Amino acid sequence: MEFTGFTPETMDFLWGIRFNNNREWFAEHKTQYQQTLYEPMKALAKALAPSFADAPGLELHLSRIYRDMRMHPDTFYKDSLWFCFQRRTKGGILEHPNLCFELRPEGYRYGFLLYATRAIQMQELRGRMAEQPDRFLKMVKKAEKISGIVLDGDRYAKPKPCPDERLLPYFTMKNLMAIEDRPPDDILFSADLVDMLRNALTAWLPVLEFLEV
Repeated sequence: MEFTGFTPETMDFLWGIRFNNNREWFAEHKTQYQQTLYEPMKALAKALAPSFADAPGLELHLSRIYRDMRMHPDTFYKDSLWFCFQRRTKGGILEHPNLCFELRPEGYRYGFLLYATRAIQMQELRGRMAEQPDRFLKMVKKAEKISGIVLDGDRYAKPKPCPDERLLPYFTMKNLMAIEDRPPDDILFSADLVDMLRNALTAWLPVLEFLEV
């Protein structure tokens, strides 16, 4: 299947599953889910995959709509679907830097994400930044310029000791995110989404490789 864009029916399904999170409703709309959400999402991920084929160890991860009932006994399904490119050995998706795309009822978002970081992990990353500040700052500036997305994150109450004042904004962050959040638009409903995501996600690939722990 070639990706030609999502459709208004895709968004109808996502809103529907949010307000009708039960097996009966899903069974009635399973064909809509497969044809307008899951298969186009797979096609989009497949269209982007060759752009990351030369990145050692980077793998495609595509989410499932089914929730783990051991953790979510009252909700059977997710109301979003996502994929990411990531190197991962241990831990969850959010514990490692990744390049991601997510579609949800409100719209879509994409970019670079390192969200659920442990304190020791951020300490190691700050050390890496401090060892090569010029390289890190140059690649972040380039990624921001190409993608139009600024690197940000949640903040510590107190910044960590910083050996280079240029790095101070990043030493105040307890995770790292360069995420663009958009409502449903013409790009989402067209094949142009592939080129836009390719441009943005490949721009942040060097940052991911630099910060990979």
